[in-house]
Amino acid sequence: MVSERGLQVLRAIVQDYVDTREPVGSKAIVERHAFGVSAATIRNDMAQLEDEDLIVAPHTSSGRVPTDKGYRVFVDHLAELRPLSTAQRSAITSFLDEAGDLDDLLARTVRALTQLTGQVAIVQYPSFARANVSHVELVALGGPRVLVILVTDTGRVSQRIALVPYEPTESDIVQLRARVGALLVGRSVADCAQIVASTDGPRPGNALDAIADAVLRVVGEELEEFRQDRLVMAGAATLAKRESDFRGSIYPLLEAIEEQVTLLRLMSEMVADEQGLSASIGRENEPFGLVEASVLASRYDGSAGGARVGLLGPTRMDYSSNLAAVRAVAHYLTRMLEDDDSAR
Repeated sequence: MVSERGLQVLRAIVQDYVDTREPVGSKAIVERHAFGVSAATIRNDMAQLEDEDLIVAPHTSSGRVPTDKGYRVFVDHLAELRPLSTAQRSAITSFLDEAGDLDDLLARTVRALTQLTGQVAIVQYPSFARANVSHVELVALGGPRVLVILVTDTGRVSQRIALVPYEPTESDIVQLRARVGALLVGRSVADCAQIVASTDGPRPGNALDAIADAVLRVVGEELEEFRQDRLVMAGAATLAKRESDFRGSIYPLLEAIEEQVTLLRLMSEMVADEQGLSASIGRENEPFGLVEASVLASRYDGSAGGARVGLLGPTRMDYSSNLAAVRAVAHYLTRMLEDDDSAR
């Protein structure tokens, strides 16, 4: 059982190791922190922390560094998160306020978060299965091409070109727009996907139905993509810059970023605390092949449902500042989505 002073010593070791990248010794703790006890007493506290597998000596006769378990205890006993400065908050707000739609908002979110923390930033799209299709637009592009635009009531906009068997006339486009709109507008993405999947193909020799079938195929593919979990990420290059902070290869992290499935599973299984924050540290990520990394996340909410925004980086990170940044960005994201919903 770690004493209260032992936890304070652990906190000092974590903070100093994050700041200096050097193992922390008892003399340094006495000099940098006002414990009011001797270095010998601090050494005894450190010995107890080492017995509890919370710190370890990376080399003989060196100082100590936190273990994954030590980082976990540190995070669980954080008295407070280091707040963002007024300038940082203003920068986040003004940057996100300029977003044009949901895609742009989430892209701006991860850019802001990675610039703020220097870590890989991640944000999940909300589940669009509960979103409704609010508008369908078709635009003839000349020749056998039709631009298909889908808009949901959560602000997501999809644009994709359908290759059709015949060049549509202006009258064809008007009829197709009315037909597809009547099928989809006002219905949920999940219902629309089922409707499109069950729609009969074109009748032989009917040019308009043939064009409609090609358009609906593209609509169906887009609706299925809406229903799939997706991530937006920024800052992957920071992993290479921080490679020395990882004990082993960063390849599994790069692979997880590229494939996304691993990170989606991990983020969906992380358990949040009473503040809505969650952290998965080092060996806690072993089932996902990410034992070299820590993942921090906070929930945000919108009309399409909740999702998470977070950070991926080495276990040696500034948990207090990074958790505060994640929480602040999630708060702004929720507020902006709620404001957007109320404006509709």
